[in-house]
Amino acid sequence: MDEFVRKAAGLGFPMIILLITMATTGLTGAAAITASLALLGPGGMIGGIVFLGLIGLAADMLSKFGLEALLVAIYKERQKNGEPLERLLREIQGIPISGDLKRKLREVLTPQRA
Repeated sequence: MDEFVRKAAGLGFPMIILLITMATTGLTGAAAITASLALLGPGGMIGGIVFLGLIGLAADMLSKFGLEALLVAIYKERQKNGEPLERLLREIQGIPISGDLKRKLREVLTPQRA
């Protein structure tokens, strides 16, 4: 999982979207891949092809570790790599996930005050 998290963190937000889309589409196989690629943004399907190598790994990691563990690890890695906390928190707010998962991600990234 560590290697995947490092690679996914390097890809940033598009990988987050891919993971969430694959986990929430309710689709399997080619349909899940097509729907996920179409949602990647400006690159559309063509840009999404770049992620084909990671899709199999993403599906495997989701089944082994679950969405919450992957998102927490990816956001922690991105924070460790120097991405500004405010940008990550804004990004988390816009992700189509539950309020509980958003709160968990914010808590993990925000320093605890004593």
